[in-house]
Amino acid sequence: MSADARRLDPVDVVIVGGGWAGSIMAKEMTEAGRSVVVLERGPDRGTASDGAYPASIDELEGNFRYRLFQDLSKHTVTIRNNSQQVALPYRRMAAFLPGEGVGGAGLHWSGVHFRIPPDDLRLRTRVIEKYGAKFIPEGMNLQDYGVTYEELEPFFDKAEKVFGTAGEPYKVNGQVVGKGNVFSPSRSDHFPLPALKDVYTAHLFRKAAEEAGFHPYSLPAANASRQYVNPYGAQMGPCNFCGYCSGYACYMYSKASPNVNILPVLRRHPLFELRASCNVLKVELDSDGRRATGVTYVDAEGNTVTQPAELVILSAFQFHNVRLMLLSGIGKPYDPARNEGVVGRNFVYQNVTTSTVWLDPKTETNQYIGAGGGGVAFDDFNSENFDHGPLGFVGGSPVWVNQAGVKAIAAAHSGGPPGTPRWGSAWKAGMIDTYRHSLRIDAHGTNMAYRDVYLDLDPTWKDAHGQPLLRMTFDWKDNDIRMNRYVVDKIGDVAKAMGARQVHLTRREFGKPFDTRQYQTTHLGGGAVMGTDPGTSALNRYLQSWDVHNVFVIGANAFPQGTGYNPTGMVAALAYWAAHHIRTTYLAHPGPLAG
Repeated sequence: MSADARRLDPVDVVIVGGGWAGSIMAKEMTEAGRSVVVLERGPDRGTASDGAYPASIDELEGNFRYRLFQDLSKHTVTIRNNSQQVALPYRRMAAFLPGEGVGGAGLHWSGVHFRIPPDDLRLRTRVIEKYGAKFIPEGMNLQDYGVTYEELEPFFDKAEKVFGTAGEPYKVNGQVVGKGNVFSPSRSDHFPLPALKDVYTAHLFRKAAEEAGFHPYSLPAANASRQYVNPYGAQMGPCNFCGYCSGYACYMYSKASPNVNILPVLRRHPLFELRASCNVLKVELDSDGRRATGVTYVDAEGNTVTQPAELVILSAFQFHNVRLMLLSGIGKPYDPARNEGVVGRNFVYQNVTTSTVWLDPKTETNQYIGAGGGGVAFDDFNSENFDHGPLGFVGGSPVWVNQAGVKAIAAAHSGGPPGTPRWGSAWKAGMIDTYRHSLRIDAHGTNMAYRDVYLDLDPTWKDAHGQPLLRMTFDWKDNDIRMNRYVVDKIGDVAKAMGARQVHLTRREFGKPFDTRQYQTTHLGGGAVMGTDPGTSALNRYLQSWDVHNVFVIGANAFPQGTGYNPTGMVAALAYWAAHHIRTTYLAHPGPLAG
């Protein structure tokens, strides 16, 4: 504890981060009768204030000035492509857009809500079973999660009911019941809400994908397709396809968020306290470093405060969880030269490219409407749904149309078909052509973990509190580029079946480094992964630190490698999984849950 820190009365549980994971853990711990304090670095936020209509649907503020996002002038990361470069701070929102404030990125996400494929949970085992160990490229740190789909299924189901997820199942309790994803595993129950209606571009994509021989299905969306009351008693209204999801608080209360689905109930609980604008500096440990005693943070007035607690839960954004572990000395920092250590190891991104299809000028695509999680996808080239043997890569990608609403400024930035001038009347005509007569198709692929891709503390750059920034060493690898190029070719097949007038296929290029200036996705993972081997994982299968038993770390940081799906559904299921084992085992008998 800092010598000048003010020490508060102890609580049972202190939680760092007030987004999806933190809100779930706080709800579960208060239900278990424990006193809980949640510390959120950003301001207090809510749908009533931050989603107030009409001020909230401001594209300039939401998608260009990033009103609800992290203040990169105070806290950011440094980035380099390899260890021979000098990392520089990421100061302008572009490649990824971390959130800040109560609700976290869950306040202003899109709403796509998946369950991870079972094979992805045991990917190393599955690849070796099918293709042999030599199929794994040298330098790829391929790992299993240490938990099975069957173990997580009840918690996927619980999360969907809390979120009010809309979708169409394929199998329930082993029986085919609908036209959902034929590659998805069996479920214990239906989605709580029926799938959203297809917008016109999704309808066209569904038809063309079927004609091309693929198996389209409706994206599972945490955007309510009708009025809904979740198990906590939180209410949602039906989505009106306004197109203001990603970057915005939902003024219709239709998009699931901690601020709509959990916090209105949690804030009324006598054992719960939320402290906003509190930046946690470190987890405090006892003299032998084996037990956490609480956390030290800087409050809104600039005071340094120590909050003692019996249980510490880190549930901030992926970057911040890893950084706090490094700053606190929890777990051995990763050393890429020796491939030893675990904190910072297996950092992953997501391999997303977007291709554009122009249709007949008489076809109006109505891009201004949309729902953040709505759309149509096919999984024929995702996970282990196809034969990788002749292709020479690990991983895969779903393909989808996810029309979330193209707004005026973004439309002006989109330009026209290839060959369109960049200025003048021809540019204007091309921009109008793109807005009225085109659609976008995403390859939403995996990014594997590699020995020389990692996170550590930057030796030079510091944040507003004088602490080292997290350093990100990342670049695209040939395995993931090959995967992307193979899947994007399949987009060309769909475009042909759609009768495309013109197509621009966007593929990863060999030798072209990761570019921070272009948005790709905010789906970052790894760095403090879960597993069954303390030599290769920072957390055990219950997301408990191997080294400090009363620290649990909940978030996408636990992913050993990237998946083709959006991470929120998996993060929520892991939060409920970890909370279940804390409640049923750890609270009665504190100690390691896995040997």
